[in-house]
Amino acid sequence: MAAATLSSTVFAISTSCSSSSLKARNFKNSACSSFCSQNRLPYNPISARPSISRVRATILQEDEEKVIVEESFEFKASSPSDEVKSSSGGPSESSSSSTFESWVIKCEQTINIFLTDTVIKILDTLYRDRDYARFFVLETIARVPYFAFMSVLHMYESFGWWRRADYLKVHFAESWNEMHHLLIMEELGGNAWWFDRFLAQHIAIFYYFMTAFMYTISPRMAYHFSECVEGHAFSTYDKFIKARGEDLKKLPAPEVAVKYYTSGDLYLFDEFQTSRPPNSRRPKIENLYDVFLNIRDDEAEHCKTMKACQTHGNLWSPHSRAEEEDDAPCVVPQTDCEGIVDCITKSVTTKPEN
Repeated sequence: MAAATLSSTVFAISTSCSSSSLKARNFKNSACSSFCSQNRLPYNPISARPSISRVRATILQEDEEKVIVEESFEFKASSPSDEVKSSSGGPSESSSSSTFESWVIKCEQTINIFLTDTVIKILDTLYRDRDYARFFVLETIARVPYFAFMSVLHMYESFGWWRRADYLKVHFAESWNEMHHLLIMEELGGNAWWFDRFLAQHIAIFYYFMTAFMYTISPRMAYHFSECVEGHAFSTYDKFIKARGEDLKKLPAPEVAVKYYTSGDLYLFDEFQTSRPPNSRRPKIENLYDVFLNIRDDEAEHCKTMKACQTHGNLWSPHSRAEEEDDAPCVVPQTDCEGIVDCITKSVTTKPEN
């Protein structure tokens, strides 16, 4: 009996000891695991994650810049005024206004295409086998819209209706580029005939007043008309290069073209190319083929810029984008308007800033 009691007592003690030791080990393991979890960062390879995140952030920034450059001419889906209208009016009002705007845009573009096709047919008839003379007439006409745009914008600026330096900078750079195209055609003999000079100059005078009037009524329509003209110029030069490319490679480049594309200050050359960052295009001129190839590419850049201008407030100077990160000494008010009616309305309803 005593032996049985003693054995049961020993068994109970050993059981309690084993359970207590098990608890101790569990406590030690839990404590160790909690300690390790608290101090996991110094020993975990993921401690290098901050540098990885910095690399990823750099890659994202580069991708974002590429997206901005590539999609700089995507039309904006809505503007702040559209959001206000949609929030104040009902669905029927917003849908009717959008339908009316779409109808207006369609009418504007139909008129522009008709005018462009008419001029193209006249030029095709007069200059079927005289390429350089045709190019002279085209370049004389092509720079006129930028004169008209700047004239109207200067008038708006004088009245205090408009304050956007980027538009003036880009349009002047575009006119500077077209002027050098004209100088190239003159050096090639495109202005040899009096009739060609007379026709080009008088068309330019009519085109100036028509564009200025159109720009005061609807800048979007004026920009689309210029896009049509630049698109025609691009296709004309492209066909000419494909038809006579081998002959052009055997002819020397005009001196004015070599100076414009390869020497001097190329600030204005970068300024009109709003679809690409500055210093990203540096032409190589070795023969006449390279000259016409770059003129064709210039017309494509003009076409892109005119497309961007059709969305109000969507045009930015390439150098302004590059200098956004720098601290500017002063800030120019960015007031602007869409046509003379909008300008007059804003001048009456908006109070001047103190």
